[in-house]
Amino acid sequence: MVIPVHDLNPTRRTPWVTYALIAANFVVFLLTPGIAGSFTGSGSPAQLCHLQAFTQQWALVPRELIHDQLPSLVPTGTVGVGAHGPGCLLGPPAYDKSPVLSVLTAMFLHGSWLHLLGNMLFLLIFGNNIEDRMGRVRYLLFYLVCGYVAGYGFALLNADSAEPLIGASGAIAGVLGAYLVLYPKARVWILVPFLLFLPLRLPAWIVLGFWFVLQAFYSSGQAVAESGTVAYTAHVVGFIAGMILAWPLKRGTPPPPEPGRILFGRQTRRAW
Repeated sequence: MVIPVHDLNPTRRTPWVTYALIAANFVVFLLTPGIAGSFTGSGSPAQLCHLQAFTQQWALVPRELIHDQLPSLVPTGTVGVGAHGPGCLLGPPAYDKSPVLSVLTAMFLHGSWLHLLGNMLFLLIFGNNIEDRMGRVRYLLFYLVCGYVAGYGFALLNADSAEPLIGASGAIAGVLGAYLVLYPKARVWILVPFLLFLPLRLPAWIVLGFWFVLQAFYSSGQAVAESGTVAYTAHVVGFIAGMILAWPLKRGTPPPPEPGRILFGRQTRRAW
């Protein structure tokens, strides 16, 4: 696992759409009922049941999306006591849910601070250049289309799954795919966990190529990870969608500036 911290690829304008997306994700996270438990990784049974009911209503559920029907029983948000102790009660849905719209709402839901901060870090570092190249309106449409393609791709490959899917990572994977196509030679500062954290400056094609290969391995079951909680297939589908959509812009995209050499912790510029 690598952690990107900065890219050497300046923009011509302020990435207001990227900032707005990040702000929206934080606001939704903080307003999500029952999310207080994610500060410590645990919460009261009432908080967890409330969060489960909220997630079921607004998250993407593959079975609902593909078959266009709600389940007969869903979490109600209340706690009951059964033979095995306290648990979340189930009941008929008390809401009218649009499975197609749930693909959009799921993009702004996150299950924990780690989930949210990881996604927003990637969006902040790589989204500004894609917005700068595409323009604000096209970039927003691109982001949403990648999120929808990733969501539908995951649902089609898991059509009978009733597990809710949340997170912006499918849309952000599209941003990463576009960055790989448009700025493969841009230098990216990353932290590699080696003893503590080893800082390295590598071309984007290495950083993002390694990220994509890792997601592909996890999605195919070739590597062991939190495959039960992370939708790696959505990452792969979103990344490929971003590459395809960004490809027509490649010819007219100027290359990033050639980075100078690093000498005693300071960057020097070449005179030729």
